[in-house]
Amino acid sequence: MGMMLSLGVLWLITELLHKKKNKEDKSSLSVIGVLKKVDVSTVFFFLGILLAVASLQSAGHLGIMATLLDTTIGNIYVINVIIGALSSIVDNVPLVAGAMGMYELLPVGAEAVAGKAFPADHAFWEFLAYCAGTGGSMLIIGSAAGVAVMGMEKIDFIWYLKKISILAAVGYLSGAAVYVLMF
Repeated sequence: MGMMLSLGVLWLITELLHKKKNKEDKSSLSVIGVLKKVDVSTVFFFLGILLAVASLQSAGHLGIMATLLDTTIGNIYVINVIIGALSSIVDNVPLVAGAMGMYELLPVGAEAVAGKAFPADHAFWEFLAYCAGTGGSMLIIGSAAGVAVMGMEKIDFIWYLKKISILAAVGYLSGAAVYVLMF
């Protein structure tokens, strides 16, 4: 609701600022002109992914996955590295949203609860931010920027896989190793 109100106010202000300009100059500066340039397919892509993650969370599958990871792996650093690797297949934004559905976010200073809940200042969340953000670069489809660049610059998935993915994986794993060694 607030976003729509802000968009309405912005629309009104731009119309008032540019009312004396001719129609050609005004069209590129107005809200309608900007909205015509929005890549709707990319917006629908991310909306679909976020809806899928929300449905998995409400069905309880993310909680089951968290329990499975905790019982089979147990180490939060390894779990985060796996989540980061998955981030190269699924966009990092919904993956972090999914991880937040898998593991409860406690208030700062609270005590961690047996691998199921972590306070906001816990190393789990810091390392998750690194892993999901950086791990998504291993494949071009793993980050919002990569998907946008594919559309804008016409970069081919196979080209990225051959030329960039190995370097991104080495960088990701090196950074993860440094983080783990620091703690």
